[in-house]
Amino acid sequence: MPQPREEAASALPGIPSRRPADAPAGLADRYGRRATDMRLSLTDKCNLRCTYCMPAEGLEWLAKQAVMSAGEIVRIVKVGVEQLGVRELRLTGGEPLVRHDLVDIIAALRANHPDLPISMTTNGVGLAKKAAALKDAGLTRINVSLDSLHEETFTKLTRRPFLNQVLAGVDAAWAAGLGPVKLNAVLMRGINDAESPQLLAWALERGYELRFIEQMPLDADHGWTRRNMITAAEIRGLLSRDYVLTPDSRARDGAPAERFDVRRRVAARADGVETADGPVLGTVGIIASVTEPFCADCRRTRITAEGKIMSCLFSREEFDLLGLLRAGAGDAELAQRWQDAMWIKPKAHGMDHVGLDAPDFVQPDRSMSAIGG
Repeated sequence: MPQPREEAASALPGIPSRRPADAPAGLADRYGRRATDMRLSLTDKCNLRCTYCMPAEGLEWLAKQAVMSAGEIVRIVKVGVEQLGVRELRLTGGEPLVRHDLVDIIAALRANHPDLPISMTTNGVGLAKKAAALKDAGLTRINVSLDSLHEETFTKLTRRPFLNQVLAGVDAAWAAGLGPVKLNAVLMRGINDAESPQLLAWALERGYELRFIEQMPLDADHGWTRRNMITAAEIRGLLSRDYVLTPDSRARDGAPAERFDVRRRVAARADGVETADGPVLGTVGIIASVTEPFCADCRRTRITAEGKIMSCLFSREEFDLLGLLRAGAGDAELAQRWQDAMWIKPKAHGMDHVGLDAPDFVQPDRSMSAIGG
């Protein structure tokens, strides 16, 4: 797996190597943002091979000793919460469920932080067997990736015939009380985009919160193109054939998804004015990282499975936190390294300015599974 370069902050032109003495507390950056939402990857391994993430043959996994241990995860989260103002934790992968000590990790995190919201993003394979134990250990809620309800489409996208396992996992998470259960769907042109209204209807009927995600240039094959991506505007158009979408009145508050209230669409009246029939059926979210970026209100900080700090999902620079920890650094030194890394967070990723045929955006070396979504 290609390894991104790690550069000292001083190697970046015009950027000081450390935060100024009068910088705001916590994980602040130069543009007035402060990260309070921590995304921590437990592993780079995954048991699916989704076309928008991994090659069919998989990737070269990290060596076991390179990945954070349970104790190291607990320590890093403790620094984030107690010293740097982290208020929410999302456990990611790869696929978190492949870690044999997942339940123990969550239990230890919950013991240290009784009031911390702890969520997890998973592909749902194997979730049915573990949902109750995860809830008992202290997991707050769960996000499950689900791109299609059709076995053929699901298998084409994931290269694995596990749809029934995923659906069972979603239902088990709901039964265990890991709600609101959120579903993440990436639409791929000509593959599952036409299925989007049906997927939304299914989620609304069961009380799940569906979010459609623009495909991002984080595939290991580097086959992403702006032209082939289903945009947020197209997603709204696909859904509007059957539904009326109205912006949710709740504040977005730094969330990646723009939420919409959903009502069933009815025929236009004689005067040409459409109406929405009946009450709100639920909500749907659209995460438009590429075409409608929300960088100005980004509140996320990321730790990869091998303990590298990434200030942005699309960063090409990383900063080693785990190596510092293993060298015997104290919590204050770990916090300082983390703050330095976040201080130089870029203003934006720049993808909204990428042209269709002459892109100027440089895709990160890592795929999504190696970063941690």
